[in-house]
Amino acid sequence: MAGVRTLSTEDLKAALSKGLDDFWAMPTHAIFLCLIYPIVGLFIARFTFGYEVLPLLFPLAGGFALLGPFAAIGLYELSRRREHGLDTTWSHAFDVLRSPNLGAIVMLGFLMVAVFLIWIAVAQAIYISQFGYGPPASARSFIDRVFTTPEGWRLILIGNGVGLLFAVTAMTLTVMSVPMLIDRQVSAATAIATSIRVVVANPVVMAMWGLIVAAGLVVGSIPLFFGLAVVMPVLGHATWHLYRRAVNADMFAPHEYREPSATHRVAADFPVSLFKRERD
Repeated sequence: MAGVRTLSTEDLKAALSKGLDDFWAMPTHAIFLCLIYPIVGLFIARFTFGYEVLPLLFPLAGGFALLGPFAAIGLYELSRRREHGLDTTWSHAFDVLRSPNLGAIVMLGFLMVAVFLIWIAVAQAIYISQFGYGPPASARSFIDRVFTTPEGWRLILIGNGVGLLFAVTAMTLTVMSVPMLIDRQVSAATAIATSIRVVVANPVVMAMWGLIVAAGLVVGSIPLFFGLAVVMPVLGHATWHLYRRAVNADMFAPHEYREPSATHRVAADFPVSLFKRERD
């Protein structure tokens, strides 16, 4: 397995700083890739309110964060390219579709979708155990029941406790494995094992990283989920840099990417050119 390094809070600060730097260097690309996140968030909210499954709004929004590492795949690739001094036009975010590890990435994606669906089923079961099968009469009555009744407080405690277990599991399996599959020629099993080793070797630091991600997602979700269009790319880029600090993957061969003979500029590149800075 790849070597695992010991992390400190300074590594978290450095990863966030570099993530923010990547975002400013590639703002149009990052926002373009992550608009799907707030759009899906709004869809979730409309779905729950429109079809009287309001109790699932929080589990759906929180559970969707389990899939965050896959929403950030293109961001990892852009950070990887910028790190190597390669072209970072938006189309390169989709280079992962030609990755030799595409099968492993898809397999890991299916695994996390399964975790997401199990979480939704468990959240529904917890709600039914406290409030029964009947839907709430209104959003106001639902909020009152949750915050003013013993059943509601049990729902909060049990739901958040179980949700924490799902979140820890998802982070442990994917926080390093997805970036590693983008970066190196490794199997899904090796990438997952490496991710687990990083978390086990750095429990406190990785717990802090999980809290940072959770806080960022909450803050980004408050303004109708649109803040995620900034939060997600910054966290995505930062996760790449945290992976680079946590894993000594030099023993594995990197992916070989063939650069096109000529770079074609498109209209979508225009805003980014305003933010380009000279490399050190």
